[in-house]
Amino acid sequence: MNKNLLVELFVEELPPKALKRLGEAFASVLADSLKAQGLAAADAAVTSFASPRRLAVNVANVADKAADKPISQKLMPVAVGLDADGKATPALLKKLAALGADESAVAGLKRVGEGKAETLMLDSLQSGVSLAVGLQKALEESLAKLPIPKVMGYQLQDGWTTVNFVRPAHKLIALHGAEVVDISVLGLKAGRETLGHRFEAAKPVVAVRDADSYAQQLREEGAVIASFAERRAEIALQLAAAAIKVGGGVQPIEDEALLDEVTALVERPNVVIGQFETDYLAVPQECLILTMKANQKYFPLLDTAGKLTNKFLIVSNIAPSDASAVIQGNERVVRPRLADAKFFFDQDRKKSLESRLPGLAKVVYHNKLGTQGERVERVRAIAKAIAAKLGVDAQAADMAAKLAKADLLTDMVGEFPELQGIMGGYYAKHDGLGELVADAVEDHYKPRFAGDALPRNPVGVVAALADKLETLVGMFGIGQVPTGDKDPFALRRHALGVIRMLIERDLPLSLDELVQIAATPFGSLIQDATAQLSDFVFDRLAGSLREQGYSAQEVEAVLALRPQRLADIAKRLAAVRAFAALPEAAALAAANKRVGNILKKIEGEVPTAVSESLLAEEAERALFSSMAALKPKADAAYAAGDYAASLQALAALRGPVDAFFEGVMVNADDAALRANRQALLNQLYGLMNRVADLARLSA
Repeated sequence: MNKNLLVELFVEELPPKALKRLGEAFASVLADSLKAQGLAAADAAVTSFASPRRLAVNVANVADKAADKPISQKLMPVAVGLDADGKATPALLKKLAALGADESAVAGLKRVGEGKAETLMLDSLQSGVSLAVGLQKALEESLAKLPIPKVMGYQLQDGWTTVNFVRPAHKLIALHGAEVVDISVLGLKAGRETLGHRFEAAKPVVAVRDADSYAQQLREEGAVIASFAERRAEIALQLAAAAIKVGGGVQPIEDEALLDEVTALVERPNVVIGQFETDYLAVPQECLILTMKANQKYFPLLDTAGKLTNKFLIVSNIAPSDASAVIQGNERVVRPRLADAKFFFDQDRKKSLESRLPGLAKVVYHNKLGTQGERVERVRAIAKAIAAKLGVDAQAADMAAKLAKADLLTDMVGEFPELQGIMGGYYAKHDGLGELVADAVEDHYKPRFAGDALPRNPVGVVAALADKLETLVGMFGIGQVPTGDKDPFALRRHALGVIRMLIERDLPLSLDELVQIAATPFGSLIQDATAQLSDFVFDRLAGSLREQGYSAQEVEAVLALRPQRLADIAKRLAAVRAFAALPEAAALAAANKRVGNILKKIEGEVPTAVSESLLAEEAERALFSSMAALKPKADAAYAAGDYAASLQALAALRGPVDAFFEGVMVNADDAALRANRQALLNQLYGLMNRVADLARLSA
């Protein structure tokens, strides 16, 4: 009979940052195993539950026994299984006995194949697995595949047996409808009892009646919202309601990771409002927000201008009739944290950023690349060179690069490493360096992640480029190249940051030139890895472009030429897409591929000069004339950056190119004619492949 199935594992407090993934994995793996064993339909509804002290799943319409299924088993070749009289050999009888059959099954055996390959097959009905057996297997598989951050060992009640799991487990529920399924795991035998909320439950022990009453009983009797998604939605609603209660248009800070973590910390959420003294608002709000979020899991409230207020929201795990004690307790806890932040901020401002620079000479950056002080000097040299190329204030760029890492030695960044750069910007303003330099000091880490903002001003862009290029060139130069999923120095992120700045800020800079500029300050400290780094950057660029919706063919066609001005790539891609839509495109791409193959086979130097007097055939004269006619227009469009017009001008060449390959023998016996035709194709190839390698568009 089909009934809904519930499985719950009750444990001690699970790691909050991993709870969401643990709950999803527990449910999906267990359900998939039941489906694979024929105990549940492929489209069976699966409901996941996860709270700080439980992982559970409800699978709809699970059978108490899987359906029997016909199977066909290969036995042995007919020549081995039957003698000359067609009777079973001892080998066949032994094989049948091993499969639970006897001599009576011989008459029903099938023959498959012909001649020496003819084989005996036994058709039988395989009994479906029982729910107890199948669920035992599914649960063990689910626990084995849990994405556990760190396994711990603990002893069972017998005092001898040691179990390894994410946290000690205390109860196991397995209900098929209202019936307990006889399974066991982690030293626990399945039953129907679980525990409710530590403090709020109406009953300490909740006896679950059946699989479908689990969530309701836990909510009503145990004061627990078992569903992670429901609990998260409830917290979001309460946060919004509390913000309205505070008034003034304040909003809780948006932080999906914090919301997930808080959801994993409470079983019955209750949002209350706390506050702190307004004096603390003199401290940079990033510091206060970080300490409230990271240390206390509070939701700071921001006003309509995005400024921090002195109110914050607490997600409590209890809901007393009088919440004043909860609020006061949390306010008492957060006050020393804010006082620490204020103390660090006040102390740090007693020393200028520039006065801290000598200390960077004592901080090791990398054992092969020297100290942070040495690194700063390399970044300064790179920044000055890039600023000169862009016409940016070189003095400001040098000052930003010089001070960019000084905040690493401040107390605030020592306590909160996430604030590096941000605090440097605040301290630079305090030192009177002006917004241009201060913003650049803060922004030189940008973009920190996908979707992050770019530096606000040109000086910040220069500082950020210099910082990222120094890291890339240095790490590649000592062989610290990302492999597989390992990228300890975040070089992929640095490369994407460089790409974004070059493209989105439309910078007239050559990639290879930038890499060379960055390599110069290292001198003999590193090996030359220019080519390898260039490949790495273009690989990251290719992936990024495909994610933006460009086809693999379009990306390959453009990047095959390794265009050095990355800011032009979007225009090149648009031009390629427009060209591919022309009726002449397919034929020209195929011809271009053919031309490329011909030129590759030429030994020695490929001819470039075409002599009109040696153009013997009408088709080659027509091609030469057509190229001469459209080249000025294509050249002008290309020089103006109108790549679409440059490519579309090539459409006029389809007829002459087709006629050339139909009527002209390129590899003529006469050496002069052959070289002249090769030169003509070489010029054609150059004309066609300035914007992109059109051969890549050929199917």
